[in-house]
Amino acid sequence: MRVALLTREYPPHVYGGAGVHVDHLSRELASRVDLEVHCLGEPRPGAIAHSEDDPRLAGANPALRIFAANLEMTAAVAGADIVHSHTWYANLAGHLASLLHGVPHVVTAHSLEPARPWKQEQLGGGYRLSSWAEETAYRGAAAVIAVSEAMRNDIVRWYPGLDPARLHVVPNGIDTRTYAPDPGTDVVKRLGIDPNRPSVVFIGRITPQKGLDHLLAAAHQLDASAQLVLLAGAADTPELARETERAVARLQAARAGVVWVQEMLPRHEVIQVLSNATVLCCPSIYEPQGIVNLEAMACETAVVASAVGGIPEVVVDGETGLLVPYTEDDPTRFRRDLAAALNALIRNPARARALGRAGRERVVRHYGWEAIARRTVDIYSTLTPPRRQHGRGPVTT
Repeated sequence: MRVALLTREYPPHVYGGAGVHVDHLSRELASRVDLEVHCLGEPRPGAIAHSEDDPRLAGANPALRIFAANLEMTAAVAGADIVHSHTWYANLAGHLASLLHGVPHVVTAHSLEPARPWKQEQLGGGYRLSSWAEETAYRGAAAVIAVSEAMRNDIVRWYPGLDPARLHVVPNGIDTRTYAPDPGTDVVKRLGIDPNRPSVVFIGRITPQKGLDHLLAAAHQLDASAQLVLLAGAADTPELARETERAVARLQAARAGVVWVQEMLPRHEVIQVLSNATVLCCPSIYEPQGIVNLEAMACETAVVASAVGGIPEVVVDGETGLLVPYTEDDPTRFRRDLAAALNALIRNPARARALGRAGRERVVRHYGWEAIARRTVDIYSTLTPPRRQHGRGPVTT
């Protein structure tokens, strides 16, 4: 079986959960199918890259440049038996490839554009294009894989009428051989983190979805003994970057121990930061699953997270971490409760360690990539390629 995996992110350029998913899934799939990875951006080992920088579209809306690269990607996957796309950045290529080449298109849903209206600030009118591409691909796909039950429910909510038989749930996974406790301290010391003090770590892009603004506000209420470590970069917009800089500056003026690392760290360095942390904070306001929670749990780090989307399917409240209810209409309460949950673990390190140990046990038991790849191939195997027709693909609605 020849499978073309279509993605924007691929190592070493990975900045979000979808990229992490593709990285690990592709490694496991390669031993099970004849795999070819197509990504966007600059050339790199292991994938066929398609540039987003067509000089004819210089200055155009980013969505148009993505679409242009998708057209090139569509032509390049001829000969595949299955095309499998991840995120709207590659969904259009998957849909067009299905029509052009007459093969099934599988979509993995990591998030949904209608659930992220703040992206209009980033893409302008391109947000309407990204939303159109996503919906068109989902409605035309032979199979849609959700990374959590919550994600599946969101798909049903936002795209009613999809045949439930085409919807599958296969969670994100974690490589527990790579993500494992690292007792070293050389990296954290180099970054300015004191390994002898408790620390709260945030890892994520600077985007409203990840809730960093809530954490920065809540951090004013954190126990004075704790450090706040922000591995945060890639802001959605220049204005959001400036707002974050101002919020961090206010916090640094009010308390010591605020460490902000804006560049993307190598994986082994992130693992050491997590391993030395008292707690990972995931304050997302929208999260289909939240793979960073799995990464922290695999490193035996307790988690404090918002109880949104698929996070409660991963983080068991009171067993592997603490969950904080989030409501859009009461951010002040959310921030207060977030600070209280973080302080509860900062002030009780023994409990934090116990939650961390339970977290790793849960990850090892339920979220290995081998099982996830096997389930993905099982879905591929159920799809009978539509009859090829000269000059046209399957008719979809």
